[in-house]
Amino acid sequence: MRVKYIFLPPNCEPEFDLRKSWGAYSPFFSVADYTPPPEGCEVTQVNILQRHGARYPTLGAALNIVSAVSKLQSVDAYTHPSMQFLSSFVYTLGVNDLVPSGALQSYEAGARVFERYANLVDADNIPFVRASSGTRVVDSANNWTAGFSAASHHVYTPPLSVILSEEGNDTLENHMCPNAGSSDVQAAEWLAVYAPAITARLNSWAPGAGLIDVETHALISLCAFHTAASASAAAPAAAPAPDPAPLSPFCALFTPADFAGFDYAADLDKYYSTGYGGALGRVQGVGFANELLARLTRSAVRDRTQTNATLDADPATFPLDRTVYADFSHDNAMVAIFGALGLFRQPRPLSTAGPDARRTWRTHEMVPFSGRMVVEKLACDGGEYVRILVNDALQPLEFCAADGVGVGLCELSAFVDSQSYARSNGGGDWEKCFSVQ
Repeated sequence: MRVKYIFLPPNCEPEFDLRKSWGAYSPFFSVADYTPPPEGCEVTQVNILQRHGARYPTLGAALNIVSAVSKLQSVDAYTHPSMQFLSSFVYTLGVNDLVPSGALQSYEAGARVFERYANLVDADNIPFVRASSGTRVVDSANNWTAGFSAASHHVYTPPLSVILSEEGNDTLENHMCPNAGSSDVQAAEWLAVYAPAITARLNSWAPGAGLIDVETHALISLCAFHTAASASAAAPAAAPAPDPAPLSPFCALFTPADFAGFDYAADLDKYYSTGYGGALGRVQGVGFANELLARLTRSAVRDRTQTNATLDADPATFPLDRTVYADFSHDNAMVAIFGALGLFRQPRPLSTAGPDARRTWRTHEMVPFSGRMVVEKLACDGGEYVRILVNDALQPLEFCAADGVGVGLCELSAFVDSQSYARSNGGGDWEKCFSVQ
């Protein structure tokens, strides 16, 4: 019997968008229209934290994908027409690196920042750009600066000023907490709920293939990876946005319910690894949170976690006088940073039995490829404020929102006070990263 998952109350189901059902492999999209600052406020500083663009699968994912495709291509015949393409399909995807459409995502993001915040840029105020040292992250940062430069008609070309080694202290990567757990248990529990019926169907369409559930999950991811790798990246930032890339034929093997199950698997993965569900998840975002506070207050970084004290103490590698900052990172690190800041809190832990339709923890809205968080500092009548947008959606900041000023606005001093978890270096959690278990 096929399991049915209820995600929203009856008659409230939104129109299904396949490209927004790929979890962390979804392409960037604006979750909401950008909301300009309230009347009487102007943006004075922008801090951007952005994920790299679309990439090829990582090695572990690629091994499962290749295994699944090989099994499907080993059978004598297919019983369903949607599998016929496999007779001549050749798998050619690379591993880890940015794909052309991912480069374009970053390029367009840089152009959009210049168009939105051009008033903050002049010869003395060029964006300060950092990146974690992973190749796809560095490439994304360089594509972002190229897009920013092109949008300014090459008047302003920000350099990539700092590359933080992923072998050392790095606030843009989550690798410094040896005792951090994983989401393996929760992932396995949900896989056992959503995947068996799909695996059985695929095996009936390819008799003798012998797919297992983890390979079914990998094949769903191939819909996203193959689509992204096949997309054109020829359009310049100034041209109209190109039509979405044609979907991979692998996408036709799955139903909307299948993709919904896959999408929720990503939610569980992020929540129980570097999110709130991991005992040492959000502490891995504390270093960046403290760097953000330093920029917002133009004061020295105070942190004893992931920061590189030498770099952060040097005005050349951590200036405090810029109007635009752009940092390039990975999805897992960004999720930890969201948690450290207090974003996307859930009233209850995510369940491995099925999703809660009321949750705001939706990975495809938080960290799609080229996803970004923008922290704006504003000068308003009577004071300085902060607001945060994630993929253009204004965050409520219920932990410090100011009354009578505007939705999502928080007084700067109140925002700093609200960050007690980061300011206390994780309230003891950082030490647990290294304590004997």
